[in-house]
Amino acid sequence: MPADYNGTWEMETNENFEGYMVALDIDFATRKIAKHLKQTKEIIQDGDNFKTKTLSTFRNYELNYTVGVEFEEHTKGLDNRVVKTLVTWDGDKLVCVQKGEKKNRGWKHWIEGDLLHLELTCEDQVCHQIFKKK
Repeated sequence: MPADYNGTWEMETNENFEGYMVALDIDFATRKIAKHLKQTKEIIQDGDNFKTKTLSTFRNYELNYTVGVEFEEHTKGLDNRVVKTLVTWDGDKLVCVQKGEKKNRGWKHWIEGDLLHLELTCEDQVCHQIFKKK
């Protein structure tokens, strides 16, 4: 049985978000605003089906997916690209590969206690975010 990601998660830490945004070619003004935002994640999980919302005072992003099923993702509100996205299980970790014009792009989610970890990668940059269950 995979891990239970259901719940509302509030950001606690956000390491190297600026470097990650630079790798995505996000403009200077947006980076300066975004790096100070406290995000909230709302996750509804039904087995391998996920409905996720990333909420902030600046922008919101919604992503719905089924583990093991590749889909076309429009990263509108992030870097406005189209990528082929595939999320798989690695034990209790969710591992996402996003194929597109940027190399080594994707993310990993895992839970430790009441903390949700998110590792975002793009090219040679890694951002580590930690969220606490509300």
